[in-house]
Amino acid sequence: MVDCCSAPGLMPFAQALETMLAAISPITEIENITLSEGLGRVLSNDITSPINVPPHNNSAMDGYAFAQASLVAQSSLHLVGRSMAGQPYQGICGEGQCVRIMTGAKMPEGCDTVEMQENCQAENESVRFLAQRNKGDNVRYAGEDINQGHEVFAKGRRLSAIDIGVLASLGIDDLKVFRKLKVALIATGDELKSLGEPLGDGDIYESNSYALAGMLKNLNVNIIDFGVIVDDENAIRTAFMQADEQADAVISSGGVSVGDADYTKLVLEQIGEIAFWKIAMKPGKPFAFGKLPNSLFFGLPGNPVSAMVTADLLAMPALLKLQNCHSAPAITLKATTLTELRKSPGRMDFQRGVLSYNNDGALMVNSTGSQGSGILTSIASANCYIVLPTEQGRVKAGESVNVRLFERFYS
Repeated sequence: MVDCCSAPGLMPFAQALETMLAAISPITEIENITLSEGLGRVLSNDITSPINVPPHNNSAMDGYAFAQASLVAQSSLHLVGRSMAGQPYQGICGEGQCVRIMTGAKMPEGCDTVEMQENCQAENESVRFLAQRNKGDNVRYAGEDINQGHEVFAKGRRLSAIDIGVLASLGIDDLKVFRKLKVALIATGDELKSLGEPLGDGDIYESNSYALAGMLKNLNVNIIDFGVIVDDENAIRTAFMQADEQADAVISSGGVSVGDADYTKLVLEQIGEIAFWKIAMKPGKPFAFGKLPNSLFFGLPGNPVSAMVTADLLAMPALLKLQNCHSAPAITLKATTLTELRKSPGRMDFQRGVLSYNNDGALMVNSTGSQGSGILTSIASANCYIVLPTEQGRVKAGESVNVRLFERFYS
C-alpha cells in the first residue's frame, strides 16, 4: 500500500531543517543579569575563570596531613595542630610532624600527602601510620577543577543548573546574555474550545498551545498567547499581523493542510513569504516555514502528535539558533525492535517508542502502539523516536532500528 501523503515534491526532512536554519539570523541584543536570573539564559560572551578552583591545595579526606618523606624512616609522627575547612593551620608542619585535617581544609605549609584517619592510630600527640603513602595521595590541588584564566563556558551556551553552580564557585554574579525571545502562539480551528467551555457537537478541547507553551518554557522565552482563532481568513490575518508586531517568532497550529477552511498558508502568502510547505516526514507533513514582515513563522499541523513532533524536531532547533544558542546534536542509538513496525516507503517516519535494556544489557525498543497523529498519549508514554528512513518499509520484530532520545523539550 502506498502512503497517500507521500506525494512527489515533498521536501526531505534533513533538507527542510538545513534550509530553515540557513535562513535564520540570530538575535544580537544583549542584557545584563545576575547569576540568580541565569537559568536557561544564553551567554553572549565567553567566560574565563578569575580564580583557581579550588583556590588552594586541600584534603580529600578526614585524616592527617604530612610530608611523605617524613614516613620513610619512621611510622609515627608528632601531631602539632589541626586544619579545618575555613580555619587553616597557621604554622609550618616540619619533618617528623603531622597535622589533623578535615575534608576540604587547606593543606598546611610543609605537607604534601594525606592519610585517611581509618589507617592511623592516634594516641595523645603521636600518630602511628599503618601503611606507607605515595606523595600527593588524597590531596586536591589548586586549580585541579578550573585553572585561573581558563575558558569555562563559551558564548552561546545555555546555562543549566550545574552551570549556575560552576559560576557561583568562581565568584561570578554578573552575566551578559542575549535577550529573551518573544514567541507568539496561535491555535486555529472552529472546533477548538478553551478549557472550561462546554463541548458542543463536533468540538474538542484545544491542547496544542498548552503543550507548546510547556516546550517553550524549557527555552526560557517570553510567550504571547493569542488563544484560539476561528477559521476565518480575516480573523487569522489580523492575529498574524498583531503577533508579527509583538514577537520574534510566530507559531501557529492548524490551518496548514489543504482543507476548505485552512487559511494559514493563504494568509502567510499574502502578508509574508513561505520558504517551504510540506515535508516528507511522518507525522507532520503539512509543516510550513516562512517569514512575516518582522518575525519568523512556523505553521504546525493541527493534529496534536504532528504538532508536537514538528515543534520538537523543526521549530525548537530553529528557535535555538534564533536565540544564539549552540545546541548539541541529538543522541541516536541502535536498538532491536521488539514489535513489528508498520511503514510504507515515501516519508521519514518518527514513530514513538520506549527504549530499555534487556537482561543482557542490549538496547531494545517497543512501539507505544497506535501511531495515529491524533493519539497524544503515544508521546506521553514514550522516551524516544524510532527513526525509520524514507525508503524503509515494514520492519519485523527482531530487526535493528535507529532510535533518537527525546530532547528536554518534552520534559
